[in-house]
Amino acid sequence: MSIASFKSANRLLTGQQASTRLAEEVMRLGMHSPMLVTDPGVLGSGTLEPIKAQLDDLKSRGHLTDYRIFSDVSAEPEVHIVEDCMSSYREGGCDSLIAVGGGSAMDIAKCVAVYATHDGDLESLFGENKARVRGAPLIAMPTTSGTGSEVTNIGILSDTEARMKKGIVNDYLLPDVAIVAPELTVSCPRHVTAASGVDALVHAIEAYLSNFATPITDALAIKAMRLIIKALPKAYANPADLKAREDMATGSLLAGMAFGNAGVGAVHALAYPLGGRYHLPHGVTNALLLPHVMRWNALACVERFRDIAEALDTSHRKLKDEATAELVVERLHKLCRDVDIPSGLRHFDIPEEDIPSLAADAFKVERLLRNNPRQLSQADIESIYRAAY
Repeated sequence: MSIASFKSANRLLTGQQASTRLAEEVMRLGMHSPMLVTDPGVLGSGTLEPIKAQLDDLKSRGHLTDYRIFSDVSAEPEVHIVEDCMSSYREGGCDSLIAVGGGSAMDIAKCVAVYATHDGDLESLFGENKARVRGAPLIAMPTTSGTGSEVTNIGILSDTEARMKKGIVNDYLLPDVAIVAPELTVSCPRHVTAASGVDALVHAIEAYLSNFATPITDALAIKAMRLIIKALPKAYANPADLKAREDMATGSLLAGMAFGNAGVGAVHALAYPLGGRYHLPHGVTNALLLPHVMRWNALACVERFRDIAEALDTSHRKLKDEATAELVVERLHKLCRDVDIPSGLRHFDIPEEDIPSLAADAFKVERLLRNNPRQLSQADIESIYRAAY
């Protein structure tokens, strides 16, 4: 066995009412003037009010100088939003960040945390391990159960000029504290619950099939699958089901720790051009591609598909490997149908003639394709897009 490392947020707080511990963590990290990074949906949902109350109390007792809110975060954040947030951070004399939102808000906060201490422009941070010093203190509080961004070292942004997703990958992006509290996800819209939930399942599955999986990431990924496959339909059908929300929050967290170390593969590589070009939600693009990439990968890792089938509660001892793989694919199709995610790219008005150029763009995402258990040519990628059309 080769040597493997494991990374996550420095400190995890989980469980119902974990969000009430924010003030303690703010003081422990020595934050004096934090910036609260969120999005308009969270800002208008009331989710932020208990968070602000804790910060207001710290301010009244002299533990905070002040705090500032930046809420101009879009669903698929573009590069310029990091620059806008960085400008607000500097204007407010901020010294730290608290992200309260989905993956977009957390990714923006993570990028700004590193950018704030970086001697160079933002462009020079794209790629792997370009930051050389630790970023500003950061607390991440997810309001969706999907991205796992609270425990990963990746920040993904949309480059509108290149029409592609770009990433900053560096261990300095790992939050100092991740507070994963199910009560923060109750106000999450149903369509976001669906897309982000399938996204979390994709993270678990791709981490389990990754060429860089380890026994630690395997255990995390399998448990995440077991939780998500049962909890997601319940959380979608009844958003106030706090037990389902907690299971989804835990499943997403476990999946984030799994893929944050093992990596993701072809599903994400093929999803990037769709998000960058057509501005489709990341979770939706992953959901559209997952069954078709899984069918492609089955030949290379049939024994792992047996484990996935068991985790998804679809195993059948009398079935041959090929039938087990197909059963897994059908189970994933059914989950997407259950949470009302369309089954084809055509539903999003994507021109079929764009498929060759999409395949060319996806083939360039080598950082993710190298993780995939079965090698893909550009022609293979094109065939998967056509199958998903």
